Amino acid sequence: MYTFIINPASRSGLGRQVWESLEPILRERGVPYRAYLTRCQRHATRLARELTADGKIHTIVVLGGDGTVNEVIGGIQNLSATTLGYIPVGSGNDFARFFRFPSDPGEALSLVLDPPAYADMNIGNIVYSGHSKRFAVSAGLGFDAAVCHQAVISRLKPVLNRLHLGKLTYALIALDRLHFLRPARVTVTLDDGSARTFSDTLFVAAMNHPYEGGGFKFCPDANPCDDRLDVIAVSGISRLKAVFLLLLAQKAAHTKASGICIRSCRQIHIESDTALPVHTDGEPVFLQRQMDISLLPERLRVIVPGRASSRS
Repeated sequence: MYTFIINPASRSGLGRQVWESLEPILRERGVPYRAYLTRCQRHATRLARELTADGKIHTIVVLGGDGTVNEVIGGIQNLSATTLGYIPVGSGNDFARFFRFPSDPGEALSLVLDPPAYADMNIGNIVYSGHSKRFAVSAGLGFDAAVCHQAVISRLKPVLNRLHLGKLTYALIALDRLHFLRPARVTVTLDDGSARTFSDTLFVAAMNHPYEGGGFKFCPDANPCDDRLDVIAVSGISRLKAVFLLLLAQKAAHTKASGICIRSCRQIHIESDTALPVHTDGEPVFLQRQMDISLLPERLRVIVPGRASSRS
């Protein structure tokens, strides 16, 4: 039995259209399935929590963008008993990039129904102010989170989606947010006990996947199946250089530039001298001064094209 969780509003309504084109295929093939269309923010989390409360094995297929994946992962009660399929219909689609999910919905559905391989993916977790939240792709604070916060309310995103230019959303908002930049003093402590304080910090992000923000390859070596987080801190650079580095990051050519620090770890503590925007997979979290980031002990099985990644 396949359980589909569909965000009909993803990419300005394209999610509903895609589902309406795929559902007849399921019926024609006689595939056993049930489908749930989300109605509001965090509805996917509630659905995933209720569906997996029975402790049984489930295959959940997400049709939507990175935010929908984030919500579903946040609700799964037994990660190791769940298999995740994915049909990308989002603006950024960073989750799709590492595993190279097909952009064509029909091909993505075929992948789900006839899985060539599986990957056992790590799930990240942040703890802040007595709360916790999971992430699949990345979590961070500072400039990248401010861009994500603005994308949620921006009128630009639906316009670009309708023009099939959704991938430009985060890049254009990033240029706008640089004008409101308020750099902070941030201390990053890794699990080996090493600590480093960055002045005039643009942002710090813990990356489970290489990409963030609609295709910026901030941590090129990040691998969601290696039990590690890659951490990038960007500090002490001008606004003009920040624009230049964003352009370089699309090709992963930024890693050796001054002001860039990338490390690998299992967990991280981040503390800022001022409250900053925080995000998980692009989903906003209220302003925070400190948080702990780590990987959950359980992994999530993901249907992927290509060779499988074994569980360690």
